[in-house]
Amino acid sequence: QVELVESGGGLVQAGGSLRLSCAASGRTFSSYAMGWFRQAPGKERDFVAAIRPSGGGITYVDSVKGRFIISRDNAKNTVYLQMNNLKPEDTAVYYCHALAYWGAFAPSIYNYWGQGTQVTVSS
Repeated sequence: QVELVESGGGLVQAGGSLRLSCAASGRTFSSYAMGWFRQAPGKERDFVAAIRPSGGGITYVDSVKGRFIISRDNAKNTVYLQMNNLKPEDTAVYYCHALAYWGAFAPSIYNYWGQGTQVTVSS
């Protein structure tokens, strides 16, 4: 079982940057692919990005390609999401989650979520 705590959100102007962190507890973090998801006000939770256990494979939703970078530090049990050139439509609560398997990017697969971290981008 991996427990996750997200942090790093905040209020930023359009074009700005934020770096989100997701700290995991448990000794099995390095064996899990990890994903970032987000939920905008009044909308369903969506997949944003994912990274394989070793960091050797990465994928992004099209809307963040070229702007967001996912990375991980297995020695620190942490996964990051560097968000650059932020847009108002990136406003959402951001969550991380251990993936059941590579390709399990549908949020509906997962029943338990952490508290997330709020990202607000002003225009």
